Amino acid sequence: MIRFFDLVFSALGLLLGWPIMLLLVVIGFFDTGSPLFRQERVGRHQKPFLLVKFRTMRPGTASVATHLASAEAITPFGRFLRRTKLDELPQLWNVLKGEMSLVGPRPCLFNQQELVAERARRGVYNARPGITGLAQVNNIDMSTPTLLAETDAIMLSRLRVVDYFRYILQTLLGKGAGDRVRSNS
Repeated sequence: MIRFFDLVFSALGLLLGWPIMLLLVVIGFFDTGSPLFRQERVGRHQKPFLLVKFRTMRPGTASVATHLASAEAITPFGRFLRRTKLDELPQLWNVLKGEMSLVGPRPCLFNQQELVAERARRGVYNARPGITGLAQVNNIDMSTPTLLAETDAIMLSRLRVVDYFRYILQTLLGKGAGDRVRSNS
């Protein structure tokens, strides 16, 4: 049932959201010269997939978890995209392709070994990674790998259709601050 909702909402989101995404691509060209960001992430059954987002950091920024990246790497337009969560829109393509779900554990990088191991131990990789979920709406990010993996496992063990819609609605209403970024002050 959830996959059906993923297909419907990602297709509708891409169909109805293309004018906004086109505008963001144009602005992104002026901001960084490269508006889309592609990065290999850990997917379902620990298989790699290419996550697509709008670029929020300067090109050439080290490929590390957000909480390890420098806040100075984020462009002013990137801050806007992150605050409004518009940087996530291209992931609707990942959802449509079946690599992700709208709701699930946020996909991490393969170099986040502690988080990968904690999630594997808890069976989190049996599910598709998601754009949002319980951890995200409760401000739990990848800087606390054990807590994140525990929260992901709890969410997946209890996930019902009503929770699916609740996490999406909470995200759209701005609950959850997103991944922390290291301050250089």
